[in-house]
Amino acid sequence: MPIRAETLRPKSLRAAKLRDKAPGGAKNSADPASSGRDGVFDLPLDTAPMEARSEEELPQEEGWQFEPKWDGFRCLAFRKGDAVDLRAKSGKPLGRYFPEVVDLLRGLSVERFVVDGELTVEIAGRLSFDALQMRLHPAESRIRKLAKETPARLVLFDMLAGPDGSSLLEHPLTERRVALESFAKRLSVNDRLVLSPATRKIDRAREWLSNLGEGETDGVVAKRLEGVYETGVRAMIKVKRLRSADCVVGGFRYEEGGREVGSLLLGLYDAEGKLDHVGFTSTIKDEERAKLTRRLEALREPPGFTGKAPGGPSRWSTRRSAEWEPLRPELVVEVRFDHVTADRFRHGTKLLRWRPDKSPSQCTFEQIRPPVAKVKVRQPEPTRLGRKR
Repeated sequence: MPIRAETLRPKSLRAAKLRDKAPGGAKNSADPASSGRDGVFDLPLDTAPMEARSEEELPQEEGWQFEPKWDGFRCLAFRKGDAVDLRAKSGKPLGRYFPEVVDLLRGLSVERFVVDGELTVEIAGRLSFDALQMRLHPAESRIRKLAKETPARLVLFDMLAGPDGSSLLEHPLTERRVALESFAKRLSVNDRLVLSPATRKIDRAREWLSNLGEGETDGVVAKRLEGVYETGVRAMIKVKRLRSADCVVGGFRYEEGGREVGSLLLGLYDAEGKLDHVGFTSTIKDEERAKLTRRLEALREPPGFTGKAPGGPSRWSTRRSAEWEPLRPELVVEVRFDHVTADRFRHGTKLLRWRPDKSPSQCTFEQIRPPVAKVKVRQPEPTRLGRKR
């Protein structure tokens, strides 16, 4: 399999383009809650993190380091003296939303660094993307309350500038990892700042990919051992953990401006027997659309969904969704998905096959909800880092 780095933007334009990544197109500025300002730190605040492109399989050849892919908010953390700043992958300031992480970094004995990592929040022993999203709230009082009740954890996996202020961007990963581990050893114990596991053994990476607990990490990232840190470039590879579920087809939408099916609306039954809308799939073969449209139109019958239904504004969109056609709940499809957020598929799903052998009543939320409490979370044990004393 050929391995190529996919550039997100021409390098000659990178510095200018990165400034457009702040919300509203405004130039990035330091987060007031983080007590930092651009020019203070050893790298610009608008430094873009190195990114990954999706592949179906892990690279087989030698020369790669593998790490779990964490389901959280990507975060570059800057510190110099008392100045601390957190930046999202988009360039958006994050410090005001995670004040406990800012305080944690400001309390470290190492007073100068730029690190790359992932912000995560754990609820009842499992990582919760919903809890992370709740942090993006305009009220400071609400943020402070959540920070106390469900403090975030920062998982570190790369180092961009060392404690001496030197940039590590042009250093190979092997040297950056040594620097990161050395940085970790200088810190005392704390369970909210952790070093992500890493391995060069593909068998271990495959175990992570197949056996990690649902709701924890969501795949594996591969990085070239001799690769430099290419800001704004898809120089890494990510392979996601994908799962499948059997869903009821509770409705469909026509293609925009057409009269053939464009997407299937998917549902699952809750504990009360109500059919809730959970997502969609639009991966329908063109040669099958006409026949499928006729089949679906013959099943049109309200209400389609008897619980949560599509059609209104949601957390994914502030606009009303397109009109949809309700169906008798008779058809079942198996779809592949990556994440579940608030009992919905976070992204579009891939249609795998029709399941005439399945009863719609068998399509329940138990398929996509991870077991709670009784099941021990299986995730790589991170190296514990910590605060100065």
